[in-house]
Amino acid sequence: MFESLSDRLSGVLDKLTKQGALSDADVSTALREVRVALLEADVSLPVARDFIKAVQEKATGQNVTKSVTPGQQVVKIVHDEMVHFLAGDDANAGQLKIDNAPAPILMVGLQGSGKTTTTAKLAKRLAERDKKRVLMASLDTNRPAAMEQLAILGTQIGVDTLPIIKGETPVQIAKRAKQQATLGGYDVYMLDTAGRLHIDQELIQQAADVRDVTKPRETLLVVDGLTGQDAVNVATEFDDKIGVSGVVLTRMDGDGRGGAALSMKAVTGKPIKFVGLGEKMDALEEFHPERIAGRILGMGDIVSLVEKAQETIEAEQAEKMMKRFVKGQFNMNDLKGQLEQMQKMGGMEGIMGMMPGMKKMAKQVEDAGFDDSVLKRQVALIQSMTKKERANPAILQASRKKRIARGAGMEVSDLNKLIKMHRQMADMMKKMGKMGKGGMMKQAMKGMMGKGGGLPAGMPADMDPKQLEATAKKLGGKMPGGLPGLGGGGLQLPPGLSGFGKKK
Repeated sequence: MFESLSDRLSGVLDKLTKQGALSDADVSTALREVRVALLEADVSLPVARDFIKAVQEKATGQNVTKSVTPGQQVVKIVHDEMVHFLAGDDANAGQLKIDNAPAPILMVGLQGSGKTTTTAKLAKRLAERDKKRVLMASLDTNRPAAMEQLAILGTQIGVDTLPIIKGETPVQIAKRAKQQATLGGYDVYMLDTAGRLHIDQELIQQAADVRDVTKPRETLLVVDGLTGQDAVNVATEFDDKIGVSGVVLTRMDGDGRGGAALSMKAVTGKPIKFVGLGEKMDALEEFHPERIAGRILGMGDIVSLVEKAQETIEAEQAEKMMKRFVKGQFNMNDLKGQLEQMQKMGGMEGIMGMMPGMKKMAKQVEDAGFDDSVLKRQVALIQSMTKKERANPAILQASRKKRIARGAGMEVSDLNKLIKMHRQMADMMKKMGKMGKGGMMKQAMKGMMGKGGGLPAGMPADMDPKQLEATAKKLGGKMPGGLPGLGGGGLQLPPGLSGFGKKK
């Protein structure tokens, strides 16, 4: 979503950090480019103007120009101001108020914005992460099969839905949902209201009547992030007529320019609480302004990376893995586990986008012929091996290699690259294992794999790329968790990985 904006801003701010000293004129020139980048990303003109004004006031003067690292100082000011524009002054703006059970949540928005799907995604999140008993009810009496759609989604995610009774008005359904939620001991009941192709009097009146009957703890407006500034206009109008407590932006995985997200809080005063990142039922994330700002400015998002690692790997499995790695043991089964872990975490592109300084390296990865389809091919080759071959790759001789490559529908040269990559990673694990049982290896594994729930040792949430580089060097120029070569002075793909699966 923010790719073009991120590329533009990274380029502008890189020029600043490379200069030893900065004059006020240098800062002004850079901020003019930042303003153009914001406008190209569909940020509204008043918001872009206010943003630049706020940064300029803080970035010009003695404090910055006399600083040891004036360029980095300006980058920090831009980052902090972006966080402020995305979040406002309330640090906990993204949290849902779901006290006083049963807490009603009213979902409003235009037709086609993904309101029904978002209702189900949020219900799943509340049930699984927050351990809440959730009841969903569709109040959409206009759109054919709208109620059935929510019922089907409820079955898929294991969340109860209110039985459908034909002929009821939205207010009658809302009253029945409230009654059933109270009698059934539910913590939350979610009301999915009807949408229209545009805002009209009937739509507003219907939502207002339901609001008056249920007095919702949260009124969440679902808007399509791809509609750009129109999403901000929709939010402003809904807030004026009904009163909105927060916004959910959908389709944030698309190729829109992200201006709606950057303008939303500044224009409407309402926080973005969640963002939809795909069609799957778990593709809903909390909106963290600091992390989004970090990703836009190419600073990475180590916190989200570690959270994803913790979500996708079992603690027991991590403990076994850690014991093997400390002993310097690393066979093809371990490599397969690491490759599958990377797939679950969003593939190479997803991981690199969250690592400080790595977004700029994505082009090098692409040129090296490494994309996420390569991970699938590597896993296919390992699956083509026997149990004995996976446990002991040293026995892989010519005849075995031919059989394995043929079984995976690939060439022996591809298998040789995989074996070379495995050998490199095995050497890396031995090095890390020798660093002491209570040392860096154990701490890094604990952080990445969910034991203790923290970041890897020596890796704070606000770590800059240089700190990350220093930590990577301690680990022999490699990053933990199956990411070979993503450390040191830049991206060096291992020879066994470079060109793997490249189109001939």
